[in-house]
Amino acid sequence: MPTLRSARETDRAALLSICLETGDSGQDATALYRDPVILGQVYAAPYLTFAPDFAFVLEDDQGVGGYVLGTPDTAAFEDTLEREWWPPLRLQYPDPQTTPPAGRTPDERIAHLIHHPPRAPRELLTTYPAHLHIDLLPRVQGGGRGRALMHTLLDALRAAGAPGVHLGVGARNVRAQGFYRHLGFTELGRTPGAVTFGRRLD
Repeated sequence: MPTLRSARETDRAALLSICLETGDSGQDATALYRDPVILGQVYAAPYLTFAPDFAFVLEDDQGVGGYVLGTPDTAAFEDTLEREWWPPLRLQYPDPQTTPPAGRTPDERIAHLIHHPPRAPRELLTTYPAHLHIDLLPRVQGGGRGRALMHTLLDALRAAGAPGVHLGVGARNVRAQGFYRHLGFTELGRTPGAVTFGRRLD
């Protein structure tokens, strides 16, 4: 039976791996990326570094099989990444700005995000200042484990004073969208590639 616990620095490699293995709208993205850690450098690792109090994992006898990561203050988190996280990664991953967007590889699309990280809209953060990411490998899915992970983080965000939380999910990931709706999230917006959900915490 998987154990739910706070994430530790020693979990970093597992978080990077899980991010890749769930990085194609919940499916394994290993075959899509030449660099196996580039995806996790954007969507997993910085939370362990800068928001460790809001990082939780599921661990079974095979190791860490899932995580939920977040921050109660998205704007402050984005500022921190701009100062401390992105600069060394920008030296490691060249900006593919000379390659037209339609011609970029998956690695180049993530490298572009590293050089030009999007900022969450201020109007979104007024009501939903926190955000999160959750990813579970198939072996730890089911049995209410994802729900338990989510509630653990939502409780921590609420205790930190966040009045609301938002998240983004791939438009093709219908299963995850249903999961969020069952947890009380409502759809806030949609683009061709992604859906934004939010939930009040107060």
